[in-house]
Amino acid sequence: MTDEATRAAYDNASRNFADDWAAQPAPTDLHALVRRYFRPGPTADIGCGSGRDAGWLASQGFPTIGFDASPRLLAEAGQRFPEVTFHRAELPDLAGIADGGFTNVLCETVIMHLPREAIPAAVRRLVALLVPGGVLYLSWRVTEGEDRRDEHGRLYAGFPASLVQDALGDAVVLFEEEVGSLSSGKLIHRIVARRAEG
Repeated sequence: MTDEATRAAYDNASRNFADDWAAQPAPTDLHALVRRYFRPGPTADIGCGSGRDAGWLASQGFPTIGFDASPRLLAEAGQRFPEVTFHRAELPDLAGIADGGFTNVLCETVIMHLPREAIPAAVRRLVALLVPGGVLYLSWRVTEGEDRRDEHGRLYAGFPASLVQDALGDAVVLFEEEVGSLSSGKLIHRIVARRAEG
């Protein structure tokens, strides 16, 4: 249920987006949270784009697989980070990815590109990917009020944080903040949560 105009925007300008992300300052705030909360083990980067975060995760010793809905961004990722495995999958279903297969899941500024009604199912699916006790890092760009589209046609859904919080179910929130990203400069909301052990 990925928004088609958003996927088309990424496919049509994949090289430009990949170059822009590569030129941004390193997301050291994200890196600090990963180092604090992620545990050694298989790691998924959902909505990996051109692979910047997946490549960094792999360089830090996390065996990482990147997943994205855009075939052309995945091609960029494979060229830029050949040491990482990349596959096509899209939220909220993430068809072909088994439940309970990852110690860590990263989903950095992705879910706001989904239609609002798909977001709870996407969050539940992200939690389901984790082993019991596994850790999810989830963030999204904050849009106040109504949904918006940028100059590329990408959807930025407007929704309250409670939509995500409620969908986490019995996952334990370890960290939460709303802050300007050190990489993009945009206002983002981020949550780190641990899947229940039972």
